[in-house]
Amino acid sequence: MDPASLAFAFVGIMLGGFLKGATGAGAPVIGVPVLAIVFDVPKAVAIFSVLNLCTNIWQGWAFRSEITEHRLTWTFALMGAVGAAVGSVLLATLPVPLLMASLALVVFAYIGLRLSRPNWHLSRERGRQMGPYVGLIGGVMQGAGGLSAPVSITFLNALNLPRKEFIATIAIFFLAMSLTQVPALWTLGILTLDRLLLAFLALIPMFLGIPIGSWAARFLSKQAFDRLILSLLAVIAVKLIWDAAQAGL
Repeated sequence: MDPASLAFAFVGIMLGGFLKGATGAGAPVIGVPVLAIVFDVPKAVAIFSVLNLCTNIWQGWAFRSEITEHRLTWTFALMGAVGAAVGSVLLATLPVPLLMASLALVVFAYIGLRLSRPNWHLSRERGRQMGPYVGLIGGVMQGAGGLSAPVSITFLNALNLPRKEFIATIAIFFLAMSLTQVPALWTLGILTLDRLLLAFLALIPMFLGIPIGSWAARFLSKQAFDRLILSLLAVIAVKLIWDAAQAGL
């Protein structure tokens, strides 16, 4: 790898770490496209599967005391893991680009609702009822299309969780799915030993970015954090539509 490509990958992963530290999510939105340019898509996905596993173990543990809704958190995460396994099986048969484009429209509708009614949110009781079903859908989207954030982040944002509890909950959800994804990628030969070593090297810029993002987020108000999450959702929704268009839909 030439020095320019190495620097590009380093900065991209570090920016992903910054976003992960600030919001608890979003690192693959920046990092995977960057690594796909430097390497290729399968290698980028393989490397980030390991990064996701490691960062979510760290954040899940670091923020574990912030969780107040244990039933919601764990049923949401466990059903996400089940959904990821189901989605992996359905990958060959589902019209994934069409599903992702439809999901993007749902995300935009949610953003419109929040902007027009900024005080709207789901109650905790409703969240406990919906959590397992939303987790399952998010997991299926992760397994089938590689992206659960439009479902998982939208749901947790609607619950109006404080930043630290949001990070803890989403980290455990992502971790549960990683525990099924990483062995699957290894079994399929997508995650190989050399890619595993590259992933360990990529942890350096990732863990440089995370504490910087976490520090910067301390200066965000609850309203500013909410807007940051909505902005992240908008970027993800645009990416979904772009990917669907590239697939010819």
